Amino acid sequence: MLKVTLKTKKILVPIISILAGFLVGAIIMLVWSYNPFQAYASMFSSALGNMNGIGETIREATPLIFTAIGFAIASTAGFFNIGLPGQAQAGWLSSIWVVLANPNMPKVFLLPLAVITGIIAGALVAGVAGWLRAQFGTNEVITTIMINYIVLYSCQYLMQQVMSAKLRIDTDTTKTITANGSLKIDWLSSMFGDSRINAGIFIALVAVFLYWYLMKKTTTGFEIRSVGTNAAASRYAGMSAKKNIMLSMLLSGGFAGLGGVVQGLGTYQNYFTQTTSLDIGWDGLSVALLGGGTAVGILLASLLFSILKIGGLGMQTIAGIPYEIVSIVIAAIIFFVAIQYVIGLLFKTKRAKETQKDTATEETEPHNVTVSSTKTQGGQNS
Repeated sequence: MLKVTLKTKKILVPIISILAGFLVGAIIMLVWSYNPFQAYASMFSSALGNMNGIGETIREATPLIFTAIGFAIASTAGFFNIGLPGQAQAGWLSSIWVVLANPNMPKVFLLPLAVITGIIAGALVAGVAGWLRAQFGTNEVITTIMINYIVLYSCQYLMQQVMSAKLRIDTDTTKTITANGSLKIDWLSSMFGDSRINAGIFIALVAVFLYWYLMKKTTTGFEIRSVGTNAAASRYAGMSAKKNIMLSMLLSGGFAGLGGVVQGLGTYQNYFTQTTSLDIGWDGLSVALLGGGTAVGILLASLLFSILKIGGLGMQTIAGIPYEIVSIVIAAIIFFVAIQYVIGLLFKTKRAKETQKDTATEETEPHNVTVSSTKTQGGQNS
């Protein structure tokens, strides 16, 4: 058993989880007579070997940052928000709708309006689950799963039956948005080999900083962490559990909605009928778990997942390895993250030993003082 500090352990556990995931993938490739070295080489060369690949990798990581932050906020407050796909989808459709309905509005007004609308849409979807939890104690896992399906089919209905036919190409696809409401930046795309990288990455970096600042430097972040750690003690300290439940879910949904906004205004430039829940929601959840809920961890984990997603296409085309192998690697990584307690048993933290030593010292010192005091009093009495 290795002896490490608690901080080092938090870093080593996800790294070992990642390596174990890649190892599982390699073993499966060997079983099916594929060359894992060739496979992983083609994966990383596709994702990072040229400017277009790097641009697409960054583009793929961008919405994951938002959805991961959304999950991390709810998780910190003690809630398991798996409604991220629905919240992101609500943000996607609403932001596209705003731009299509106002094609001639100046960009300085239209783009912020569309982004804010998407954030509000995601927050409202999450807010429903938050309100049910705060008022009735309803399990947010069940409600968010159900709301995912409600949003999925509601968006389909809204686009096909409510949205004006003038804004659609057909019943399944909207028209492409105008440049006034787009996050696409021509010089940035050209810099990265005409990839679909967009201004969303800059918003994502700001979001990472805001998330760190909110959780570490503000009273609101402290209350959210306190409620998540011990709700009863937080109420005793005068914190409103209901308020913090609602606030954390609204923030969570808002960030998830922003992930959908970036998909719509940045990557695809339109909205099209979704046949299933958005992958960026589920992947964002995985990114948050792998990143340990920290700002830097989320940023790095989102890039790793993006490399797997983009590089997986290269694995398929260059090395002739099925893309499903990538899904197995991702699933294996998440599996090892989920059982990180088992991996954590490989390490013995120094802090635990130091804490025991401090506790023993605290227990001994008062006893010595009492004995000394008794002897002095006894001497004086005699």
